[in-house]
Amino acid sequence: MLEQIREFAEALKASHYAVALTGAGASTESGLPDFRSKTGLWKGLDPVSLVSMTALRRRPVDFYQFYRMRFSHLWGAQPNPVHKVLAALQREGLLKRLITQNVDGLHQAAGSPDVIELHGSLRECQCLRCGRRFPSKLIDVPVETEADIPRCPECGGILKPGVVLFEEALPADAIESAFDAAMEADLFLVVGSSLEVGPANQLPVVAVQHGAPLAIFNLTPTFLDPRARWIFREKAGVALTALAKELGISL
Repeated sequence: MLEQIREFAEALKASHYAVALTGAGASTESGLPDFRSKTGLWKGLDPVSLVSMTALRRRPVDFYQFYRMRFSHLWGAQPNPVHKVLAALQREGLLKRLITQNVDGLHQAAGSPDVIELHGSLRECQCLRCGRRFPSKLIDVPVETEADIPRCPECGGILKPGVVLFEEALPADAIESAFDAAMEADLFLVVGSSLEVGPANQLPVVAVQHGAPLAIFNLTPTFLDPRARWIFREKAGVALTALAKELGISL
């Protein structure tokens, strides 16, 4: 791995507009479960039937109980080496844009500025009636009956997590910014993403089509492996820590 790390470090230093996309694998080292692994959140579940707008309307008790389980993982989670190295690369000017499929806010907690959040944030909630946003503590409450469904303190509308549910479109400004960054990239990093979810999985495709070399930090193969110049099968935190050391960056 070290030879590839050295080669990639030189490419990163020579780049002018490096862009990173992170997925659930970037946060597993913080104790947050991913989605599609053998121990992931979707094990034994049909996600569309549980975390969609239809589920929110038709099975609200199950919906909020699932999200309360997610909150139980979130509140104690801290940034891991993946988040810390990427934030350090941004501070050093080596990483220009950071795009994430994650909703845990750990990139920001590590010090990353201006993160493009494709799927929203689990640290806030939004009223479906008036659109106001509040801290997600308002929906981290026991929900045993429909009478317990969290409601907006301003208008009484139903509160939903501030994340993109199945059947919802991605935020237009976020997806536009992400594709603009992918087109401008002269080096593209995929960190902890299986690249199974669109349209995020098309961002590295666009970058490669515009001439950017691709580095993939992921434990399992992706459909873009044949087009990647560097593939790191180590845990992302291990590989990125080695990268920081090679660059002389202290965390």
